[in-house]
Amino acid sequence: MSSTLVTRVIPPIRRPGTRAHRLLERNLMVYRRIWMIIVSGFFEPVFYLFSIGIGVGALVGEIQLSDGRLITYSAFVAPALLAASAMNGAVFESTMNVFFKLKWGKIYDAILTTPLQPLDIALGETAFSLMRGGIYSVGFVIVMAAFGLVESWWGLAAVPACLLIGFAFAGVGLAATTFMKGWQDFDLVTLVVQPLFLFSGTFFPIEVYPPTLQIIARLSPLYHGTELIRAATLGNADWSILGHAGFLLAMGLIGMTIAQRRFHRLLLP
Repeated sequence: MSSTLVTRVIPPIRRPGTRAHRLLERNLMVYRRIWMIIVSGFFEPVFYLFSIGIGVGALVGEIQLSDGRLITYSAFVAPALLAASAMNGAVFESTMNVFFKLKWGKIYDAILTTPLQPLDIALGETAFSLMRGGIYSVGFVIVMAAFGLVESWWGLAAVPACLLIGFAFAGVGLAATTFMKGWQDFDLVTLVVQPLFLFSGTFFPIEVYPPTLQIIARLSPLYHGTELIRAATLGNADWSILGHAGFLLAMGLIGMTIAQRRFHRLLLP
């Protein structure tokens, strides 16, 4: 009884980030009545796969990989579309939705009247982005497997690879959102995301690019994510996947660190 009395008078000290699951729970409660918004995001990459991978693939034929292996165009494009889906889901969840809560809904101001701290907000929003991206990834991998586009049991590793892509872009997206002043700033998000989608080896090997553009493409985080997923679905993984994974992990950690500090500065003046 004495210990209970002490904890009531002097609340236990909790480390920042240990209550992030409360924000995740809050987001799930909000979306349970509008779950179709989450489910609808699954169909975009599937439509791309049908129109480009299968439709254009019938005209392109086979693609030769750097190791000389020949694969169908659909098998080449599908992993890239999965990576792009993970990127888009994480970016728009961590920018538009977070911006509304931060600037207009003032949701985070209310949340910080509870024991939650800025780090809890950053971790909770990232976790929700990863959960949403994970749903898309599992569904898309099932579609790929149904069409025979997963050539190895390593294809199961495509799901955690998508979560790593989501973590990288969610961290950077959160950090970028804290610097935005108005809705017009989201034009800059599209200005960044669209070139990444088009020039990260999505629709054809980057070896066909001019040398200078090849160097730029290899600096693209989506390129690293695409290479991770292709290695999984095609079963040709080597030690280079560690470099791709390390790049995405570092990107996410840097973004999360900046986001947490910015949330602290904006919400706790």
